Formats: sequence, structure tokens, C-alpha cells
Amino acid sequence: MGPRGSALICGYTTYHKLVEESLARLKKKEDCLLCPTGFSANMAAITALGSITSLLSPGRKPAEHERIAIFSDALNHASIIDGIRLLERQQEALVFVYKHCDMFHLDFLLSSCSLEKKVVVTDSLFSMDGDFAPFPELIKLRRKYGYLLVIDDAHGTLVCGENGGGAAELFECEKDIDIGVGTLSKAAGCQGGFITCSTQWKRLIQSRGRSFIFSTALPVPVVASVHAALYVSSKETWRRSVIWRHVQYFASLTKLEITSPIISIVVGSEAGALRASRYLLRSGFHVTPIRPPTVPPNSCRLRITLSASHSSDDIKRLVDALTPWLPVKYGNGSYATASKL
Repeated sequence: MGPRGSALICGYTTYHKLVEESLARLKKKEDCLLCPTGFSANMAAITALGSITSLLSPGRKPAEHERIAIFSDALNHASIIDGIRLLERQQEALVFVYKHCDMFHLDFLLSSCSLEKKVVVTDSLFSMDGDFAPFPELIKLRRKYGYLLVIDDAHGTLVCGENGGGAAELFECEKDIDIGVGTLSKAAGCQGGFITCSTQWKRLIQSRGRSFIFSTALPVPVVASVHAALYVSSKETWRRSVIWRHVQYFASLTKLEITSPIISIVVGSEAGALRASRYLLRSGFHVTPIRPPTVPPNSCRLRITLSASHSSDDIKRLVDALTPWLPVKYGNGSYATASKL
């Protein structure tokens, strides 16, 4: 099945090209680069951006004022964090971590930074909390400071927006996204990652993104399945409508303020999360506990992901099974957690 080589040697086929073209159209970008995984896509994009400083200062280490400044949300995915750590290690970037979705903090950090080349990178839909990045505020700050905006739309692609274009389509800001990263192992149900951007950025990532350059390309059957999934998504738009109806139904049953198909129920301890997960499995629901190092200690949680394959009855039975762990909202707007089993 495998091409037995990297995309730049012998692993690039007609199917790879078709998928790249389809994703570029979906994301309304000039070009796209297909990667072996979403993790490698983020690593390639971030490290390629950092290489700009070495390209501008050949034969020597870049001076501090020549580096790029990267501003990263505190809850960004591990692949973004690892890419940024590598840039720090190579002294190619200065990194600033802003509080989760806190635009006042980001504004302060941007205004305090004297470096000319600035990049803001954020998840679009955060996988552990189910909340969206504040796109309208990010776009306002982008216009104010002129930074490059990079988003990881792993959980928004094919789920958000009328056409499945992701969170940027949902918030009507596709033209303001400079580089978009995503995965094909979530809503697409396949394997792989991608980077949508201009052809110029693609050429830089192809030549400097080591996790892309030195990885074997995706097998052709997998890429063909991605192509089929993108076709189904474009034709069967009712699937997205079903998902969002499920979100509304879950919210109406639980009275929780949820904004996406990713629903996070914080339990606390590891033992409590494991106990809750086992109880749900006995009740017929596969809800895995999320524990450190994915989340901080004592914030272990149940992460639920709704899909178009679920029914309203499934959701009603799930909510009934979850009752011991659902927070209770009081009249004054405060929440308290129900007693655990």
C-alpha cells in the first residue's frame, strides 16, 4: 500500500494532488500540502516559520531583533507546543504564551514586543474544553498589529460552516487566516494532516518543514479514502446539520452552555474519572477519561464527541447515564457538581 518514500522523492501521486486541490478549495486558499499526520503538519508549519530567521541571516545565528515572535494560546495542541519548543531550542524565535483565549493579555504582549515579525498561533476549536478561539477579536488584533495568523482547525474541518470549511468559515474570516493546519483523522475519519496556505508559504514548508520532508508519504488507499470522504462531505451536508442539532439537544437536556460537538465534563481526580468512564461503558457508552499529561492534575474529565451517527435517543440515554457527574446550575447562575457514584 505504501509509496515507500517521502512525497518529495517518490511518494506523490495523482490522488495526493487531488486531495490537496480539494482541501485548498474547501479552505479557500491558494494551495495545500498533504502531511503524514496532523502532528507532523503542525511541526512542519511551525518549524518552517522559524527558519525564516536563519534564511535572513545565512552563516550566523540570528540576532535577537531578527528573530520572529510567536504568540501561542496556553491550551494549544501538543504538536504546536513541541514545534515552538524546537524553535526556542534553535534560538530562531522568541515565544510568548498568552492566557487561554484572553485577548487583553494577547494585546498587552503584542504591544510590549518590539520584534517586527510576529506570528499568532491558536487552535480553532480546543479539543479538551470544546470552546472556540475568539476569532472576531483575533482578526481585530491582526489588523492592528499585522501579525501572521496560524490556526489549527483539526476539530472544525468538515464540522463547522455551511460547506464544512471549518471554524474560519463559521466566523466568516477565511481571508484573514494566513496558514491553516488540520487533520484527516477526525471528521474525515481517515488518516493524515494538511496545511492550507499560499503557494509561496507551501514552498517554504516543503523545503524547511523537516517532519514533512523526512516522513514517508501517506499510502494511496488512505489518500483515496480521504478524497471519498471530502466528496461525501460536500454532497451530504445534512450530516453537519444533524451534528449541530445534537449539540442543541444535549444543551437543552443538561442546561449546560456548550458551543460545539466537543463536550467536556470535568470530574477532578483520576480515580473519579476512571470510575465514571467504567460506569458509562457498562451503560453502553464509550467515553474515555482524559488524564494527565493531557490535562493538568485534578482536572481529569470525560470528553464526549457528538457525531451524525448518533441518534436523539442515544443522546437522551447518555445524558441519563451522565447525571451523577453533570454540574447543577442554581438560580443565581452558579454551578455545583452533583454527588458522584
